[in-house]
Amino acid sequence: MQSIELAPPSVWQHARHVLGDNPVTLLAALLFVVFVLTAILGPNLVPFDPLRSDAGAALQPPSSAHWFGTDALGRDIFSRTIVATRLDLGIAIAAVALSFLIGLPLGLAAGFFGGWWDTLVTRLSDTIMAFPLFVLAMGIVAAMGNTVTNIVLATAIINLPFYIRVARAEANVRRAAGFVEAARLSGNTEARILRVHILPNILPPAMVQVSLNMGWAILNAAGLSFIGLGVRPPTPEWGILVAEGAQFIVSGEWWVSFFPGAVLMLAVFSFNLLGDALRDLLDPRRRT
Repeated sequence: MQSIELAPPSVWQHARHVLGDNPVTLLAALLFVVFVLTAILGPNLVPFDPLRSDAGAALQPPSSAHWFGTDALGRDIFSRTIVATRLDLGIAIAAVALSFLIGLPLGLAAGFFGGWWDTLVTRLSDTIMAFPLFVLAMGIVAAMGNTVTNIVLATAIINLPFYIRVARAEANVRRAAGFVEAARLSGNTEARILRVHILPNILPPAMVQVSLNMGWAILNAAGLSFIGLGVRPPTPEWGILVAEGAQFIVSGEWWVSFFPGAVLMLAVFSFNLLGDALRDLLDPRRRT
């Protein structure tokens, strides 16, 4: 009697199972899709020029004409918030990708090989972590200038230790595992063992860290802009929009900072919750 072997689920089947199993994760994934589409298509769909001022329409409350109201210069807050999505997501993606591509190989090699390389990488990570991270980002941007490139660089530097530590810890645990020894005895080189056997097992916790860092990177960029060290006005950016509206809260014009702040909160919320979904999607042990 022949046994029937069940084929492993495809990537899409596994993704549907993971998202359908947790409604909160599904909501976060939908929000993520909305933000990505907004970043791509939003600037071409906004009803008003985000930089056009209209003194006669200053500080108007939300209405059918201006969904989020207008600011002190009469600019449409909805249009400015939508356009700012591309810039904020772009900064976050670039910064996190840079820290991921640098930190993961450094931590992977440190945990797998040990020795002087491990000491050097660990000291680098400890040196960065010794500073309050936002203060360190402020110092870097203040010293190098508040351009988008320097904001990305500063955000990548303060996120670097997270990937070094995650990759180092996971590689250190697995370098003496049975499957690694079997791969070594089979004639695999150290580089192949790292790439084929160690890296896939490190990706799930690393991708969780990526999702969390995306939220932190958005908050970092918005925080720098809020204190005047980030993107320069009049460029639409969530931190700038919140800072411009903060002075009007006391006088009752709450919408100027409320709506950009709410969109910022939703973006961070979606990225924080997506971490669990990414872990489940990439974990080889869950694909059964």
